[in-house]
Amino acid sequence: MARLPRPNLPGIPQHVVQRGNNRQACFFACEDYAVYLDRLHHYAKEHDVAVHAFVLMTNHVHLLLTASSSDGVSRLMQSLGRYYVRYINTTYQRSGTLWEGRYKSSLVESDRYLLTVYRYIEMNPARALMVEKPDDYRWSSYHHNALGKSIALVTEHRLYLALASEPIQRQIAYRALFDSVLVDSDLGLIRSSINRGLTLGDERFKQQIEAALQRRVQPGQHGGDRKSERYLEEV
Repeated sequence: MARLPRPNLPGIPQHVVQRGNNRQACFFACEDYAVYLDRLHHYAKEHDVAVHAFVLMTNHVHLLLTASSSDGVSRLMQSLGRYYVRYINTTYQRSGTLWEGRYKSSLVESDRYLLTVYRYIEMNPARALMVEKPDDYRWSSYHHNALGKSIALVTEHRLYLALASEPIQRQIAYRALFDSVLVDSDLGLIRSSINRGLTLGDERFKQQIEAALQRRVQPGQHGGDRKSERYLEEV
């Protein structure tokens, strides 16, 4: 079956996941994480893409992005992915693929789900039992969004800015969002949407996206979907 083209629209946030091939590591040392973030910053500026949230796990990456053009995210991920593969292959004297196929992405309805996706991304290390709290994990935008430790590549979304008028109060309000765990229904929706390339939002938002793209973005479920959704349950 032909794969659906990704739904890309300027100004609409996207949750992006890229995985290491066969779930193998794509970061091996602290320098690797630093290089990835440096190039993410570089290519995000080059392709005019805002980075709102991120986490770099050992074998995959979560990003929350908003592009100013319809191809901004795809150009960013292509440039970043190619650079980073060359860097890893050169540094570790290896060859072959690093990433597991195409990155996965999901358009996100800002008003309903954006801050939920922020939390989903930044809670990933704690949910994976790598750390106890999100601030214990170094390679995450939580330090910028919740603790006020400026990270140059992060662009604060308007809904994040709307939490409070002053930065300190905004960070307090943002940290308070993490006092409660994400409910299973939201976890399931986020995982299903990113896994199947669906739009994360209510029916009205989905209809607006389909009207803008002039095509359906909500395919029916196929036999392999349940299996592939279980594949994402650990993140």
